[in-house]
Amino acid sequence: MNRSRSGRKCRSRGSSITTAIALVCALSVLVLPGQASADPAPPPAAGGEGDKSLDEVRRDIDALYRKAGAATDAYNLAEDQAQGQSGEIVKLARSIVAGEERINELKDRLGAQARAQYRTGGVPQSARLMLSGDPDLFLRGAGRMQQGQAAVKGMLDELTRTQEDLRTYSQDASSEWQKLEANRKRKEKAQKEVKKQIAAAEKLEARLEEKERSRLLELEREEQYRAQTAWLNSGALKNGGKGGAASTAQGKQAVSFATAQIGDPYVWGAEGPAAFDCSGLTQQAWRAAGRAVPRTSQEQWRLLPKVAVADMRPGDLIIYFPDASHVAMYVGDGAMVHAPRPGRTVTIAGAGSMPILGVVRPG
Repeated sequence: MNRSRSGRKCRSRGSSITTAIALVCALSVLVLPGQASADPAPPPAAGGEGDKSLDEVRRDIDALYRKAGAATDAYNLAEDQAQGQSGEIVKLARSIVAGEERINELKDRLGAQARAQYRTGGVPQSARLMLSGDPDLFLRGAGRMQQGQAAVKGMLDELTRTQEDLRTYSQDASSEWQKLEANRKRKEKAQKEVKKQIAAAEKLEARLEEKERSRLLELEREEQYRAQTAWLNSGALKNGGKGGAASTAQGKQAVSFATAQIGDPYVWGAEGPAAFDCSGLTQQAWRAAGRAVPRTSQEQWRLLPKVAVADMRPGDLIIYFPDASHVAMYVGDGAMVHAPRPGRTVTIAGAGSMPILGVVRPG
């Protein structure tokens, strides 16, 4: 993301993280345990068969978007690997060209040696020296002859090594091309799956009337409220619900970048500057803080150091669902920032509003 756009967003939103957390708190999404003498009153319960049916629709839509999220991760991983393989192929191609140029140069030099011997009638230099009858000439010439023979042997050895390297480079390039093609097919398959799941979810939503869609959003918030409240009341976080130690300088930078994107749309496969998917947001936030992290939520979970949920601090990444198909960034006070799904924008939400798989710490 360019600095000018980032600066405008940061200035226009100012203390966006503070405001967003306050708003979420006001909506009772981030209710901390022990703040009142009794449990907070739950939102109005859905009633009637119509509401129950709508809730089932909500669950179906959520399931479809979760499948789309998993497929997006597969697409992003294949794309990331393909980019690495393309770079490797370019390096191998350069090595092959350099190897071919060196082989041609060595062949030219060896050819020059052969032509020089031909011009002397094919008589070996050692024989010519012996027939000269001049001992001093013989001694001087013998030394030069040994040097010349050593040089020719060195060129022949280098030629053999270069030819072997060239064969290895060619084999490696062929292998990388095969991997690249396999990843291209995986990308295409994942892309089709993403579009299929999103289209199915959008089709379900399109069948609803405006009033039903509004109620659907209410049901979604109610479910997040229940999950967040239960999570906080479980004592999942230390320090009265604030979490572990204070953030590092890098963590603060990452949080600042992520919260500056609040309001940007979710677009699958996007990594900025104006739209993001979940792992695209966390990756770019930590890149802005000077730390490279893997592209997908599953790779972030697999490769980054894990920390206890109770010890997480701002900047840590929260991985959700058993298949690690969603990721968010912890911002403190029981809240996280994330790019939720298609049709939604980057937003602040309760860190426990979805099932947590674990927490990783980029730096």
